[in-house]
Order: sequence, then structure tokens, then C-alpha cells
Amino acid sequence: MEDKTQSNYNFNSVDLLIYIWNKRKILIGVGFIAGVVSIVVSLLITPMYRASVIMFPTTSASISKELLAQNYSGRQSVHGFGEEEQAEQLLQVLHSAPVRNRIVEKYNLMEHYEIDPEGKYPLTELYETYTSNINFRLTEFMSVEISVMDSDPQYAASIANDICDLVDTVYNSMKKQRAHEAYRLVKKAYNEAEANLFRVRDSLDRVSAGVEARLRAKQSSDASTNLMNAITENAPLYISMMNLWRNESRIVAELSLRHKEARLEAEQNLPYKFVVERAYPPEKKAYPSKSLIVIVSTFSALLLALIVLIVIDNVKARVAQQEEK
Repeated sequence: MEDKTQSNYNFNSVDLLIYIWNKRKILIGVGFIAGVVSIVVSLLITPMYRASVIMFPTTSASISKELLAQNYSGRQSVHGFGEEEQAEQLLQVLHSAPVRNRIVEKYNLMEHYEIDPEGKYPLTELYETYTSNINFRLTEFMSVEISVMDSDPQYAASIANDICDLVDTVYNSMKKQRAHEAYRLVKKAYNEAEANLFRVRDSLDRVSAGVEARLRAKQSSDASTNLMNAITENAPLYISMMNLWRNESRIVAELSLRHKEARLEAEQNLPYKFVVERAYPPEKKAYPSKSLIVIVSTFSALLLALIVLIVIDNVKARVAQQEEK
């Protein structure tokens, strides 16, 4: 049974080869026409060039705490590379509307992509073209790749580099909105604490001046008795004022550090990525691959032509059998 099956398989395979040989003229003609058409089509396709930027995210460590705080024990350093969480945050910034809108405006992509602004859905078409030509991905090394495809190699490199530069601008803009508000609140609290400290110090000075005035007013021979009486009368108030002054001094010291940290956070413009490789104008097009188009198109046409020929011959044979009956 197995030998019979193998014999049928060989017979069918040989028949197929014989059938292809018999139809070789038709198949050669189809292959030639398909090859010519695919060559012409590949020449008509606008070549696209790819430029890319590779960068790593930085850590999310606080620069103010690391530089100013004495007992800061953060796990990450501001000089280190970020992890997957920071890389995903970087991807979100790259996909954000501020980055996209600035690139669209700077390079006038509506005109560059030849989109009719008076069309039915110009913005939708613009954003779809933008998304198809500009891609961001997380690599296996936890770096982020910006890939830009464009018909102009210089445009592709410039857009990729500008998107890379916009990361810091957008990051700093978002963080400074909160940092400035935090700095305003801390500065207000710090100024109020300083004012309270000055008032306590003035009150303490007035108590001391009052004691001295009483001692000078009582010109008695027993100076020690006058001193003891003055201290006894003003000791509770003086001690209370001293405790209040110490407490306010501690609050001012703490707020002074927070004030410096908040000001540093509000004024800093640190980069949020490490650029490994900037984009350069590519010399070789990335799309289309003419040889691949010709090979795939020709092979597909030959396969389709063979299937059609087999179907036609089988139909003719069935019709002939029906007529004989």
C-alpha cells in the first residue's frame, strides 16, 4: 500500500513537471510580462529613506535631593541610565501631541506629504501619514529608537534629530509646571517662617531689654538681689520665648533646604536622555527593494498562471467527458 502511495506521488509529481514543460511558452510569457510590469511599477514607487536615532533614558532621580540633601540615600543616580519604566515614559513623550505638533508645524508636513488642507479629513490623513512614516520602539537593550522614513534623506535625518531634541523641551515643560508651583508654595512658607522667627527674636530682645531697664532703674546697693528678682519675674516668659525661638529656627532651617531644592528643580534644564547615535542623511534608500518586488511579483504571477491553466484544463476535460456520455 505504501509503495502504491509513493508511486502515485511520484507519478503526480512527474505529471506536474511534464505539464509545466508543456505549458512552458505560456508560463515564460506570463513570467516575462510580470517581470516587466513589476520593474516598471518599482520604478514608479517613490523611494523612501530611513534615518534613526538611538538613545537611552536617564533615571528619575531628583537632582536637587542628590546635590543638596545630606542624608539622601536614593537607589538611582542622576548620572545613570534609566530602566524599563523610564524608557516607557520616554516613549509616551515621543508619542505626545506637543512633539507631533511642533514637528508638523516646523516642517510644514501638510504640504510636504502633499495633503489637501481643503480635503474631507486633512488632519486625520496627516496624522496617519505621520504615524506610518515616524515610528518609535523600545529595543532589546532598553534603548529607544526613533525611526523616520521620508522621500528626502535630509528631511528624514532632520526630523529624527529634532524629535530627539524635543524630548528635553517637552519633559522640562511638563515638569516645570509642577516645579514652579511647588517653588511658589515653599517660598511662601519659607518667607512666613522667617517672618515668625524675626518676630520671636524681636520679642526676645524686648524681654532682655526690659530686664536691663529694670536693673538700671533700681539703683540699690544690693545688685544681686535686684538681678535675682528680675530673673524670677521674667524667667517663665524668657524660657518660653527661647523655646519658641529654637522651634522657629528649626522650621526655618528645614524650609531653607526645601526652598533651595524647589528652586533648583524649577530652574534646572537637565537632559532626560543619553543620545547614543544621532541621525544622518542616508545614502541608500530603504524602500522599495526593486529586486524583491520583481522576484515576488514574477513568482506570484507564475504560480497564479499555473493554477489557472490547471483549472482550465480540468474543466475542459470534465466537459469533454460529459459530452462523450
